[in-house]
Amino acid sequence: MDAPALLQQLAQVVGSANVLRQDDASIDLSAWEQDWRGRTRGRALAIVRPGSTQEVAQVVKLCAESSVSVVPQGGNTGLAEGAIPDSTGTQIVLSLGRMKAVRHIDPANLTVTVEAGCVLETFHEAVENAGFMFPLSMGSKGSCTIGGNLATNAGGTQVVRYGNARNLCLGLEVVTAQGEIWSGLNGLRKNNTGYDLRDLFIGSEGTLGIITAATLQIYPQPATRLTTWACIPSIEHALELLALAQRHLSAGLTGFEVMGRFAVSLVRQHISHLRIPLFEGQEPYFVLMEISDAESEAHARECFERLLETAIEAGCITDAVIAESLAQVRELWEIRESIPLAAYQEGVMAAHDIALLISNIPLFIAQTEEAIQSQFPGTRISNFGHLGDGNLHYNVHVPVNETPAAYLAQHEEAIRRTVYDAAVKLGGTFSA
Repeated sequence: MDAPALLQQLAQVVGSANVLRQDDASIDLSAWEQDWRGRTRGRALAIVRPGSTQEVAQVVKLCAESSVSVVPQGGNTGLAEGAIPDSTGTQIVLSLGRMKAVRHIDPANLTVTVEAGCVLETFHEAVENAGFMFPLSMGSKGSCTIGGNLATNAGGTQVVRYGNARNLCLGLEVVTAQGEIWSGLNGLRKNNTGYDLRDLFIGSEGTLGIITAATLQIYPQPATRLTTWACIPSIEHALELLALAQRHLSAGLTGFEVMGRFAVSLVRQHISHLRIPLFEGQEPYFVLMEISDAESEAHARECFERLLETAIEAGCITDAVIAESLAQVRELWEIRESIPLAAYQEGVMAAHDIALLISNIPLFIAQTEEAIQSQFPGTRISNFGHLGDGNLHYNVHVPVNETPAAYLAQHEEAIRRTVYDAAVKLGGTFSA
C-alpha cells in the first residue's frame, strides 16, 4: 500500500482531523517532531491521534501491513530523543494525547485505571479529588503522560519511598506490534497464573508494544508532610544524612534529592521568581528532604527535628530551613523541579541520566569531574538527582566563552564516553 492510500485508511479509522499530514503546509508538526531540548527534529509521514485502544490496534495493524514504522509518543518530554521520528519522512508518529480518561477509581482496592495519554498532573488532581494520592512526581508532570512514565519506568522525586513506576503498576493494556490487544488490567497484587508480561512492557519504551491504559496503585493521603532544605558540606555528608534519615524515619522518608551548587545557581539565574534558601553560603551541595506521617503533624515534627539535630551534630548539615506552609513546600520542590528547565535555558549541554550504587556516588563524582576538567577545561558540571535510588543527572555545560553547538559537535562524543565509562566501571549504568 502506498503512503496516500495508507493515510486515507488511517483517516477512516481515527477521523481525518486526527491525521496531521506532512504535506499539509497549514499544520506545524514541530511539537511532535522535535525533542524537548530542541536539539533534534525528525520528519514524520503523519501524526496520527487515535481516541481509543481499538483505534490504536487498527492503526498499528494497517501500518504493519504496509511495513511503515510507528513511533509511539506521549507528552514528548523525554530527553533521550526516543519519542521523535527519524528524518526519512516515512514513519508514523502515534500520539496518545487524546486517550486521557480516568476510567475507574476503586477506593477499596486502592487502584485507579487510567488511559496512557492522561497527563501526570491531571491524574494527580483526579486522585486527590477522590481523597487519595499517587506518589510518582517529576518536573515534567504538567506535560508528561502516564504511558510515557511507564514506558520509561520513570522514577521521580518520591522513589526512595514508593519505588519506580514499575512498583506502582498492577496491570496494563497494550497493543502489540501486530495490532493485537493484550489486556492485563487487573488490580491484583498477587497473580501467579503465568508470566508477568507487564514487567516486560514497562521500561521497553514502546519497542515491544504500545501501552494504552494501566491500573495503578494509589495511597491514602498522609496526615502531614514536612519538608526541609539543607546545606551539605560534601557529597559524602549527603550519603551520611541519607543513612541517618533512613534509620530515624524508616518508611516515613518519602523524598531525598541532592543538588550541586552550580545546578541550583542555574535556577537562581534563569528562574528568577524563585527564592533559593541559604544560597549565600559556600556549601557545594543542597538536599531537599521530605517525610510523610500517617499519625499527626506533632509526631512528624518531633521525629524530623530530632533527625536534623542529630545530623547537625554529626556535621552532615551546616544549616537548614523547614517549610512552614504548603506554599513553602511547593516553592522548595519547584526549585528542584526547575533544574532541567534552567539547565536547558543555559544552553545545549551533554546530558547524562545514570545510576550507580549509592555507596559509589562520591567516588564517581570525584573521578569523573577530575577526568572531565582535565580533558575539557572550562566545562561546568551540574549534577543532581534522586540520591535514595542512586539516580544521578550529570550534565556537562560548555565553557562560557565557547559556542555550545560548535563545542558539543566537536567534543560531545568524548564527553559521553568519559561519563559512561566511569559509571560502568563502578558497576553502574548509562541509562537510568
